[in-house]
Amino acid sequence: MTEFTLELNDDQKQVRDWLHGFAADVMRPAAAEWDEREETPWPIIQEAAKLGIYSLDFYAQQFFDPTGLGVPMTMEELFWGDAGIALSIVGTGLAAVGVLANGTEEQIGTWVPQMYGDANDVKVAAFCSSEPDAGSDVAAMRTRAVYDEAKDEWVLNGTKTWATNGGIANVHVVVAVVDPELGSRGHASFIVPPNTPGLSQGQKFQKHGIRASHTAEVVLDGVRVPGHCLLGGKDKLDERLARAREKARQGGGASVKNAAMATFEASRPAVGAMAVGTARAAYEVALDYAKTRVQFGRPIIENQGVAFQLADMRTQIDAARLLVWRASWMATAGKPFTSAEGSMSKLYASEVAKQVTGQAIQILGGNGYTREYPVERMHRDAAIYTIFEGTSEIQRMVISRALAK
Repeated sequence: MTEFTLELNDDQKQVRDWLHGFAADVMRPAAAEWDEREETPWPIIQEAAKLGIYSLDFYAQQFFDPTGLGVPMTMEELFWGDAGIALSIVGTGLAAVGVLANGTEEQIGTWVPQMYGDANDVKVAAFCSSEPDAGSDVAAMRTRAVYDEAKDEWVLNGTKTWATNGGIANVHVVVAVVDPELGSRGHASFIVPPNTPGLSQGQKFQKHGIRASHTAEVVLDGVRVPGHCLLGGKDKLDERLARAREKARQGGGASVKNAAMATFEASRPAVGAMAVGTARAAYEVALDYAKTRVQFGRPIIENQGVAFQLADMRTQIDAARLLVWRASWMATAGKPFTSAEGSMSKLYASEVAKQVTGQAIQILGGNGYTREYPVERMHRDAAIYTIFEGTSEIQRMVISRALAK
């Protein structure tokens, strides 16, 4: 087991600096344009693919980093560049994690490479869990998957919403109900291969922030997928459902893990790292501005009211990063989140991002409220962190339940 450390090794520092250069030289100059266009920045993704940043190999290296710090380091640097473009680059990762968390080795080897494509033919993937009436309340999910034993196919019907890359993805990972009587324990995840009939894009959302990332509904109308597209396989599903039914008969709470929740548990520290990157970016803009903006004959950083705000901002960012790194290391080391440490990292970092980006606008004053400076966009982007992949309220519920055990 790798010991917990606060020091990146030489290889990690080299990767961090490489990512920072891409974020500074490629992402930031294009950020305002793609935010205005509200379109997927395919040229930027293509450039990332050519450099090896958008690739299965790169993310596998970071995912399997024995220190656990590869993924949060990557997320922080890319989201320091721009949250909307960064989410377009890393959004495929949530679908990939869904397969890694629930799939067999054969399924991982077959489908994850197809999610990324290659430098000459870039692809993206989508993870589809939320529904119009089932966001945080996963037990209210209505999308059904019914097994056609004669054809060894699963038939999917329903509507998913808030899907990053939904409808434009090469591969969709869909969470559906296979046994309604078991509530959230009766869910399973399915691969929907490219060009499968019956899958279509519904409404594309016009968002407050992260506007360079495509978010849309996914409509499933009689979608048929082969039996081997059930993540984990039918034997494993049948065993899991049998255990859940037995628990239900005994009147006890089941310890069976929900397919969507397994994905979100693995990704929460990474979302925290995204928030840290956005917060750090806004803080740095505010710090530079405070050092150069002269009012009443001196830089405004010499005013205690401004200086103390910056001190608090930096402290909160560093504290958030430490929570993210701790949770990431624990996950890699196989240590259980007995106090919901993954949720803690996501909760605190997301709240810090909203607060710090708001303070940055305040320090820049009227300039901060305009699109001439990036903190206005960063503040809009930061709002999503307290909402997606489990709202702050849900994180507090998860943490409080862990404490009550």
